[in-house]
Amino acid sequence: MPARYCVPAAALCFEVPKIKGSRFIADVAPAEDAEEAAALVAAVRKREHAARHVCWAWRLGEDGETARSSDDGEPSGSAGKPILAALEGADLTFAVVTVTRYFGGTKLGVGGLVRAYGGAAAAALEQVEVHTVVPTADILAVLDYPDLGVLEAFIAREGVDRPALEYGEGVTATFSVPRGEAAEFAARLVDQSAGRITARVLDP
Repeated sequence: MPARYCVPAAALCFEVPKIKGSRFIADVAPAEDAEEAAALVAAVRKREHAARHVCWAWRLGEDGETARSSDDGEPSGSAGKPILAALEGADLTFAVVTVTRYFGGTKLGVGGLVRAYGGAAAAALEQVEVHTVVPTADILAVLDYPDLGVLEAFIAREGVDRPALEYGEGVTATFSVPRGEAAEFAARLVDQSAGRITARVLDP
């Protein structure tokens, strides 16, 4: 799994200059799952109800491992795939892109459509604000009250956010750290407390 990934920070609508009379309007939006992505496509279809084609692509998952696209009646491979290629090129995931076409009377040919749909998607993606997500993991540490000072010294030395603390017969501390660093972080805590503090990475 990636140490970080990028998502659209907000929805954006961008229309490129007309291409041989045809209008191409690209919409970019964040989507948590396929259901939300499909709903966003449906919303664009409703807004652009007079359009002949609303072609789309989406990427989901931290690695962008789930991807789908649609030519929506355009020649096969001329719209959905170039939109998806633009999305992949922008290295965005949890994202959906639609490109709406209003036919201007002049046929563009398959190559022209590939350039138009892919270009409209890429132009919109250049405009969208991007948010970088760093996946985190929780670490549960268990210690006795006399070792609170050891824990405080470790927190200061590591420069991490203070953990959530729970008090009972002993103390439990829950840290949230970047997922890629979690195992090493837990090992350092155990080592620097000479094994008096136990720590384990919790399942997501």
